[in-house]
Amino acid sequence: MHEYKIVVCGSGGVGKSSLTVQYVQGVFVERYDPTIEDSYRKQIELDNQQCMLEILDTAGTEQFLAMRDLYMKTGQGFVLVYSITTQSTLSDLHELREQILRVKGEDKIPMVLVGNKCDLENERAVGIEEGSSLADKFGVSFFEASAKSRINVNEIFTDLVKQINLNRDTMSKQTKKESSGGCCTIL
Repeated sequence: MHEYKIVVCGSGGVGKSSLTVQYVQGVFVERYDPTIEDSYRKQIELDNQQCMLEILDTAGTEQFLAMRDLYMKTGQGFVLVYSITTQSTLSDLHELREQILRVKGEDKIPMVLVGNKCDLENERAVGIEEGSSLADKFGVSFFEASAKSRINVNEIFTDLVKQINLNRDTMSKQTKKESSGGCCTIL
């Protein structure tokens, strides 16, 4: 069984925990309780393969910045979450993405950009085009979601697991290529 380390990150109050708990347990968490760090496990079947997802729900507050490097190093895929009701939460993702790329030392990492709280259309501060445009700029998948209404919750994680699989396949082909090139057998 393949294991996947997924990190859910973004500013405080964007609904990272709500999305994660809705996905893993199928319930909506109504009250806001700032997270330090929670870890969840969920087994799924994708493309006839059993997959174990280890999902890390991270702190959105600045006081836990020291923990960031560690989860960025170990994460295989990242869910970058902003709230469609708060413009600044979208802006915060630029720096977060740059930090992930810097810590990982790569420029292409499995990521999904998520505009959460799409059920709050009357409070919208970030247009769908703005989120979509940023996702294009980052070169990542984009979803608007609602943890409360369970809109696109499964799709976010399914898309990310597929990206991780593609990334794994690419890396394993590169490794095979490197290990077979320039080698000779002496008899």
